[in-house]
Amino acid sequence: MFALSCYLFVGLVCQSLGQYYDYEEYYPPSGPEVLSTASCAQECDCPINFPTAMYCNDRNLKFIPIVPSGISYLYLQNNNIEEIKAGVFDNATDLRWLVLDHNHITSDKIQAGTIDKLTKLEKLLFSHNNLTKPPSPLSKSLDELRMTDNQLTSFPSGTLSGMENLTTIHLSKNKLTTESITGAFKGLKSLVLLDVSENKLKKLPAGVPPSLLMLYADNNEIDSIPNGYLAKLPALQYLRVSHNKLVDSGIPAGVFNVSSLLELDLSFNKLKTIPEINEALEHLYLQVNEIEKFELLNICKFSSPVNYSRLKTLRLDGNNVTHHMMPDDTSNCLRMASEIIFE
Repeated sequence: MFALSCYLFVGLVCQSLGQYYDYEEYYPPSGPEVLSTASCAQECDCPINFPTAMYCNDRNLKFIPIVPSGISYLYLQNNNIEEIKAGVFDNATDLRWLVLDHNHITSDKIQAGTIDKLTKLEKLLFSHNNLTKPPSPLSKSLDELRMTDNQLTSFPSGTLSGMENLTTIHLSKNKLTTESITGAFKGLKSLVLLDVSENKLKKLPAGVPPSLLMLYADNNEIDSIPNGYLAKLPALQYLRVSHNKLVDSGIPAGVFNVSSLLELDLSFNKLKTIPEINEALEHLYLQVNEIEKFELLNICKFSSPVNYSRLKTLRLDGNNVTHHMMPDDTSNCLRMASEIIFE
């Protein structure tokens, strides 16, 4: 049997999906005190217990100081930097992490021979700046790219070409359109997370690699899902398309009926029916749509001791459906559900 929870929401709270992260996650692990072989820019600190890290964050800097050789981790967040001048990274041949968040850098003020010279760079954190397009070329050694909350209007095809180690891309809170990212993610063999939420997309991004586990496209203008879209992503487990313009006619039959998917967020759209899902899905969010009836066949084709839904969470609050509309066989279908929320 499942536990049925009915809640009346006075206000609906939308939870942010991974927009905040802790910089401590990007600090190199502490080790024994070792004398650093690197000198340190006078504007910054190079702690003895982090001999390859240089901390230049929160110092009201207007420029990037010359980075000495031997530095692998460079923190420049929360300054007033407006440009990246030629020469600043000439000696930084070992740089692995570059954190530039919360500055005022524009795309036309990134000079050639700067970021592209960092051939060992693994993490480029470039959020909360004024970029209109990504720096190019980028190091093929990157495994993480963050450009959240910029002014990106284009992401040229080929920018990420050859980046076989790239696993994570965050591009939320920009001005990207469906056309501007066409072909941008093609050929990324290791990509597992792509966040394009809070942009101006009318369609889900095309050409994303089959390695993808997580696709976040909330707060766009998406009104339909291409037929067979998820079938091309056999590893996808988390799909979030909340706060869009999805309607029933834009949901092809069975498009979400894939066994890999564990979480599907379609909340805050314009759906009138519960879409067909696979029995393997564990979390389904449909709150604040226009759903008018509970269609059990879209969740379970038939129920038996071995055939039933693995749903643990089902959100239906903010629709025109109540728990009284649930068919008699619901308990056999939703026997694993611990949270079903109506109005």
